Amino acid sequence: MKVLFFAALRETMGQSELEILLEAPTTVAALKSMIKLPNGETLNAASRTQTIMTAVDQEMVDDSAMVSVASEVAFFPPVTGG
Repeated sequence: MKVLFFAALRETMGQSELEILLEAPTTVAALKSMIKLPNGETLNAASRTQTIMTAVDQEMVDDSAMVSVASEVAFFPPVTGG
């Protein structure tokens, strides 16, 4: 599965993408628990103190959404336009 990081989250992670091998479908929340930030905190724990938005296969989803081994998942902070 391809995991993409955008904006400040990309800077925090120190990379723009990550490949994760899933053996079975899982939820976005479980996936966030698998991803470790450089400070050792999981992405799931970090999302309790900062808003992290998620898109699966280019559709906005919440943490209960399922992801498959072939999904593309993107994490990013809220964005504004103007």
